[in-house]
Amino acid sequence: MSTTTPPAAWAALTERFRSVRQRSLEICKPLTPEDMMVQSTPEASPVKWHLAHTAWFFESFVLREFLPGYRLFNPDFVWLFNSYYQTFASFPEKRLRSSFSRPAIEEILRFRAHVDEAIERLLEGSPDPEAATRIELGVNHEEQHQELILTDILNAFYVNPLRPVYQPFDGELGEQEPSRPARFLRFEGGVHEAGHAGDGFCFDNELPRHRVWLEPYGLAERLVTCGEYADFMEDGGYRKADLWLSDGWNAVQEHGWKSPLYWNNHENEWSIFTLRGEQPLVRRKDAPVSHLSYFEADAYAHWAGYRLPSEFEWEAAAEGRLIAGNLLDSGYLMPMPPAESSQNHEADNKRLNPSSQGVALLPENPAGPFQRPWQLFGDCWQWTSSAYLGYPGFRPLPGSLGEYNGKFMSGQMVLRGGSCVTPRAHIRASYRNFFAPATRWQFSGIRLASW
Repeated sequence: MSTTTPPAAWAALTERFRSVRQRSLEICKPLTPEDMMVQSTPEASPVKWHLAHTAWFFESFVLREFLPGYRLFNPDFVWLFNSYYQTFASFPEKRLRSSFSRPAIEEILRFRAHVDEAIERLLEGSPDPEAATRIELGVNHEEQHQELILTDILNAFYVNPLRPVYQPFDGELGEQEPSRPARFLRFEGGVHEAGHAGDGFCFDNELPRHRVWLEPYGLAERLVTCGEYADFMEDGGYRKADLWLSDGWNAVQEHGWKSPLYWNNHENEWSIFTLRGEQPLVRRKDAPVSHLSYFEADAYAHWAGYRLPSEFEWEAAAEGRLIAGNLLDSGYLMPMPPAESSQNHEADNKRLNPSSQGVALLPENPAGPFQRPWQLFGDCWQWTSSAYLGYPGFRPLPGSLGEYNGKFMSGQMVLRGGSCVTPRAHIRASYRNFFAPATRWQFSGIRLASW
């Protein structure tokens, strides 16, 4: 934002800040204080910690630098709720976060209110443009943690012997017939510009925009379903070493993987644990399969005779399309089958600008660019074959904020598209998520590609 930013822009940022902060509290309403203490896997964090850390971010990177006379809520919070910013302050070991019985949740909520009031005072005074830029970064940072809250509580409820339900499902899920085989849409390839374009918000790892060359390729019209993945399992997919990357096969042996995370077999009947409770597989066959590692996604692709798309192939197909789909705003909180009506697909996936620089579909595509591919955004993060690396000319943010993304560019794979717990306002075609290839606790699934 410039020094000539109109009052309407400040008002819009203030409203976005308020709505995002409120949504974090809304997500926590079904939870007890005891729920908010649980850290069921080293990858996850307690909900209480997420609430405190997101307030810490605004206090540490905005208020301390840009609000004259700001008083820290608690000096110990400077290091207690630091996540991984080595150049900012020390921090406790991540796996110990569930042992923080103090501060109590009431004090953390007071901390959030203290920070919120100070941010609003700062925004009322038409702050330094850099402060506004950091507030926008903090809002997007909090949306990431909203997704993590739901991801982490799913794992916490799964390991609880009582298998609590985060939110009951009021809809109907009848027994489903297997999906027809997914058709592949052909893309002509060529020179494509990748990375964020325009003046809207993006993270530093989405820049700079640059040119890539794509060979002609095909992309499946939809995500791989639970029923299709069950066929892979039935065919011995977890027992065939030739399907797996070496590290993937080692992970299968070490962890005893026999199915996706949250799948359970009782008396030869599979069910899937979700935020909406336990769901029989027979009612989820058409829904996208989720909670898979990169290794499982890659092995399935080999078994099916295809491959995973590169992140640039995925972005070329998604660029210019309306951000719509089964995201957090839809309220489903679990992957869902694509709508039966092609008219709905058209409404969800139509191009905003048919003359955009996205890679053109070849003429033989029977459905046209306004209907498919489906489920580009939402349902599941889609593993790609691309390692998480900086783009040519990448420069991290200055100072401690440079640790946000850049220092993780080793040993990670890129995922695209968002999931059923990603806020709609948070995702875009250039967004790059990344996780280690053995990660399974995320809402991560598969879209196949072909040459």
